[in-house]
Amino acid sequence: MNTGLLLRVALAARRQERSSRWSREALRAHQERMLAGLRRFVVERSAFYRAFHRGLEGRPLHELPVLTKATLMAEFDSVLTEPALRLADLEAHLAGAQAAQPYRGRYTVLSTSGSTGLRGVFVFDRSEWVQALAAILRPLQWAEAPPPWTRPRSALIASGANWHYSAQVGRSLQSRWIPALRLDAALPLADLVTALNAFQPVALAAYPSVLLQLAEEQLAGRLRITLAHIGTSAERLPAATRERARAAWGIAVFDTYGATEYAPIASECRAGNLHLFEDRAIVEVVDDRGRLVPPGAPGARLLLTVLDRRTQPLIRYEISDGVRERPGRCACARPFRMLEAIEGRVEETLAFEAVNGGGTGAANGTGTANGIGAPGRGRTGVELHPNALHDLLERVPASGWQVRQQGDGALTVLLTGPVQAGVADALRGQLVALLDQRGARCPAIDVQWVETLPRGASGKAPLIVRTTEPARRAA
Repeated sequence: MNTGLLLRVALAARRQERSSRWSREALRAHQERMLAGLRRFVVERSAFYRAFHRGLEGRPLHELPVLTKATLMAEFDSVLTEPALRLADLEAHLAGAQAAQPYRGRYTVLSTSGSTGLRGVFVFDRSEWVQALAAILRPLQWAEAPPPWTRPRSALIASGANWHYSAQVGRSLQSRWIPALRLDAALPLADLVTALNAFQPVALAAYPSVLLQLAEEQLAGRLRITLAHIGTSAERLPAATRERARAAWGIAVFDTYGATEYAPIASECRAGNLHLFEDRAIVEVVDDRGRLVPPGAPGARLLLTVLDRRTQPLIRYEISDGVRERPGRCACARPFRMLEAIEGRVEETLAFEAVNGGGTGAANGTGTANGIGAPGRGRTGVELHPNALHDLLERVPASGWQVRQQGDGALTVLLTGPVQAGVADALRGQLVALLDQRGARCPAIDVQWVETLPRGASGKAPLIVRTTEPARRAA
């Protein structure tokens, strides 16, 4: 990383962080001003938005149509405001040997892994990428992590893929002045432990699934590092992982919630509350019909309007995460709204056949089943929300878990860690009882102890996976 870019990022982060001291009224005025400028810009420069918002130019934001990832990718070239950019060229760049470098020396190009069924491509010009890098630094300041000028030894365990957000951020922020170790989350656990023991970081950023395994290694004495800061992102952070990390290192974990489209979306403060970064985006929590929900009520999706992105504007862009906003104000006095819970993606909701008409479509039916695998005659399906599985699986004495549902509804549960007699059978019985209570029919439930959890292209180990692949058999 060149010194000029480092200075620009540091100055941008400082300017962004001034918003933490604004009043709520000043924040709203800033959002309105930025939104008005963005809407004027897209009508002038984006053929897609000219048509998408035609006749709605004077209407409030919440009356504008929702932009899905499917629409964004289908209309990619007309969404962009730079006529020289084309999706085919960006895809070729991502697939080539120069994917780690800026496209045409000016544009940072990122991709999602497609874990939700559709891959997304996102592009930033130089100034937008500086703002994105600056935003990444703010959660560290909120958590009072060791400041850069102290030259902390930092380790980042995330995706090694050139197209992934974490890889591009790590590469851009790399500096010979700050000792840093970047490790691919897909590496075997033993290799991660060896590398960390040799490097001895004082700050660690990792996926929660990796952090839990490292905490167990630290408690077992195989990992021997002393940490002053732990940060997580990209996966849901279970309470059990926080507890094991505190037991291993005696410090709290600070979680950041984000997406390739906009990162961070929210981050924790020292008071333990997850605040939305509202100075750079307007965040709407909506139900499954796109209507705003009040604080405290569960939302089905997030809609993001990113205020400082002009190359690839995102206005009311849909993120399929179910979240719940926390009412009230935080003791830290920041003006930003808070999230009480991130309850999983729509794609993580498991679907089953109903038994004897017991399904309600919302996983809260009162009908009873005659046992897993019993024939069902229900008129509707039963959906099992991710929270029901989290509540059950996070109490299991394992260093990691993953639930995989096949196309026929069968479940395979993978557990990692030292094999404990009776745990698999007990868990299967609990799952049978849970689905029976919901009136759901499941052809089979298989609980297995495995050495490692399957990870996706980005290195993440999602907790809940819907797949058409054959069930994984234990070695």
